[in-house]
Amino acid sequence: MKELSNVVQQIKPSGIRKFFDLASTMEGVISLGVGEPDFDTPWHICENAIYSMSNGKTHYTANRGLLELRKVICEFHRIRYGQNYDPEKETLITVGGSEAIDLAMRALINPGDEIIVMDPNYVAYEPSIQLAGGTVVRIRLKEENDFKLLPEDLKAAITPKTKAIMLNFPSNPTGGVMTYEDYEKIVPIIKESDIYVISDEIYAELSFDQEFASLAQFPEIRDQVIVINGFSKAFAMTGWRLGYALANKEVSGAMTKIHQYVIMSAPTAAQYAGIEAMMHGIDDVLKMKNDYLNRRNLLVNRLNRMGFKTNCPHGTFYVFPNIQRTGMTSDEFCSKLLEEELVACVPGTAFGDSGEGFIRISYAYSLDHIKQALDRMEHFIQNHPLKDID
Repeated sequence: MKELSNVVQQIKPSGIRKFFDLASTMEGVISLGVGEPDFDTPWHICENAIYSMSNGKTHYTANRGLLELRKVICEFHRIRYGQNYDPEKETLITVGGSEAIDLAMRALINPGDEIIVMDPNYVAYEPSIQLAGGTVVRIRLKEENDFKLLPEDLKAAITPKTKAIMLNFPSNPTGGVMTYEDYEKIVPIIKESDIYVISDEIYAELSFDQEFASLAQFPEIRDQVIVINGFSKAFAMTGWRLGYALANKEVSGAMTKIHQYVIMSAPTAAQYAGIEAMMHGIDDVLKMKNDYLNRRNLLVNRLNRMGFKTNCPHGTFYVFPNIQRTGMTSDEFCSKLLEEELVACVPGTAFGDSGEGFIRISYAYSLDHIKQALDRMEHFIQNHPLKDID
């Protein structure tokens, strides 16, 4: 047989799934690896989907998705973030936020175009750039800067070949955020360079210590920003596979053109669930968010007491502790922790070279689950004492 695609063969398997799959073959493992809420989807959201199916709403929707869902999404963004989007020309319902990211990359990239990503970054960004024929350019985010994007680093990364920058704040894996004031410093650079911003805002509703801010809130670059969001994380709807993209009508039209050929439309029942979530689900989000906050505080305090320097994440449900004092690489640490204590985490290198010396721990798990894992980690470092670092 002839060879498969060279691009596909060169893409590495997900580092998250590697440890998750390994843990699933072992008895008694406590997994803190996967970013999936432990909450079930609130029942009233499920009921709306069930009601839609019982009333024969089992057919394709418009390619862009149900107009009613698009309208409530636009109204949500108008009231909550002060953003104004046209539900008919600037809004697209997708199969999860992941499809929206893929569509954005394919709609923007010509072969050889450069796309800037943060390092560390979510595992799907770089493959989606490579599959679309783009070139990845990385900006290293630093622990001492609370994993924020600095204007001088952005300016240095932009070249005549730069087409877009991929942002994710609150960030997976670091939990870092950008405030409105942080964005004010980079808006002039984005405007002057005329690049696009693909802004993955899937954790927008899981901002803990300050109001969520988006580059789409700045009118001078509004048409350069593609907002990606969805229902998986905030509403505990991972299995529904429902996301959306907000962008100017030209970009949105290009993304819809690809979507209509490869997907047709997002699942109809999931879209009816999304309507209910947007209209009546925020109280559920707030309750879950409060639980996440308690878990975050426990994790950060315990990890720092153990001797792992751990920045407090201001969003998402991840912490990104520094494990350099163990003298192990990130992969060695996670492998030994799994083998010796049956605790599964993700090595920071799964998210880029700058993740070396860190691990990602998800607190999308129960408090008891987390406490047991932390007890096992304490036992682990008793057997592998931490070293002083100059």
